[in-house]
Amino acid sequence: MDSLELRPEAAFEIGHAIKAACQPLPDPDESVAFGAFFEQFADARVVLLGEASHGTSEFYRARAAITRNLITHHGFNIVAVEADWPDASRIDRYVRHRGAGRYDEDSFARFPTWMWRNREVGEFITWLRAHNEALPMERRAEFRGLDVYSLRSSIAAVLHYLDRVDPEGAAMARRRYGCLTPWQSEPAWYGRAVVSGERDPCEDDVVAQLEELLSRQFDYAAKDGEDFADAAQNARIVRAAEQYYRIMYRGSNDSWNLRDRHMFETLQHLLERRGPDAKLIVWAHNSHIGDAAATAMGWRGQFNIGELCRTAFGDSAVLIGFGTDRGSVAAADDWDAPMQIKTVLPSRPDSYERVFRHTGIARSLIDLREPGEVREALSQPRLERAIGVIYRPETELQSHYFEAVLPEQFDAYVWFEDTRAIAPLPSSRPHGVPETYPFGV
Repeated sequence: MDSLELRPEAAFEIGHAIKAACQPLPDPDESVAFGAFFEQFADARVVLLGEASHGTSEFYRARAAITRNLITHHGFNIVAVEADWPDASRIDRYVRHRGAGRYDEDSFARFPTWMWRNREVGEFITWLRAHNEALPMERRAEFRGLDVYSLRSSIAAVLHYLDRVDPEGAAMARRRYGCLTPWQSEPAWYGRAVVSGERDPCEDDVVAQLEELLSRQFDYAAKDGEDFADAAQNARIVRAAEQYYRIMYRGSNDSWNLRDRHMFETLQHLLERRGPDAKLIVWAHNSHIGDAAATAMGWRGQFNIGELCRTAFGDSAVLIGFGTDRGSVAAADDWDAPMQIKTVLPSRPDSYERVFRHTGIARSLIDLREPGEVREALSQPRLERAIGVIYRPETELQSHYFEAVLPEQFDAYVWFEDTRAIAPLPSSRPHGVPETYPFGV
């Protein structure tokens, strides 16, 4: 591809050309000063904050500082993260002082535990709980999960809710969800069994259960609207997870698109439930929050939350990417392998990361929305790095780089030249928690 044939000195020239447009940033630990730089995006209804890896401290601390500013000064009241709904719901109860709920070793217990169980997230959760304490319930900021993988815990949550409000309905739900019972610990095996013809799909049962729950909304929600909304979302997740594990063997595009559409629809439900004053912040990987249409992902048929938000909300959605040149990261060699602190290799000469390294600015923010010299300088496709929960530096080009057009992918870009790994908190996986298999970042 042409982008791979760029002259080595091209990154230096582009970095020099865009340097004046890069606003130097303070350390994200200077939370108030750091967050103030992002007030230019506060008029949006949805602000999507990315990360170039799932294990980099600066990305988490920067998102926390930005989010604190947007919540405190600009009316944002929902934080939605790339995490399982039941775990995030437990944290939401904690931060909004809604009874039982904690951020402890039982939170985010499945692999990769370090992604949401780390000191950086813990400090933000502590702040959010303290911020909410003095506010009336209707003004407290929520903490929510967007992801699709919680098949077992979402089934359990629906049944627990129905046991309390409608025992007869709970018995029917158990019969319907019984179709999935043999597969809850290893849901990928369910998909394989359906594809191979060993068993019939459970789709009709999980759809019927969701429809039944929603049809009783008036009766159920009258008892506790919050609890009903939580149960309804868990029923949606069971439906989406059943589809996800059934189609993932067809190819990566189908499963990726189903997952991101589910996350986007969850985002929409959160906004609708909160009402016209709802303003939402997303924390997710760059590969989810950047516009997929401007990347190799989109060129091969994938879409993502960022693209769907641009389509739905237009200029009321702001997509902010994050990048780094080098440092360390918390990641594993393989799925379900132990976490390690790994060295992040310096970026490739033909990458966007190398362009920003050549600005000579250690931390910066660049606004990419306005047409002009900056967008033009960055408009030729280049490589961009993505590190998920797995990092394989020995095959970095094949495993972690993809082609993109940065000013079309993001509305703004946050740069850290040198970064370090997050600080995981001690955790243990309770017996029986399923090991699900996200085939993506």
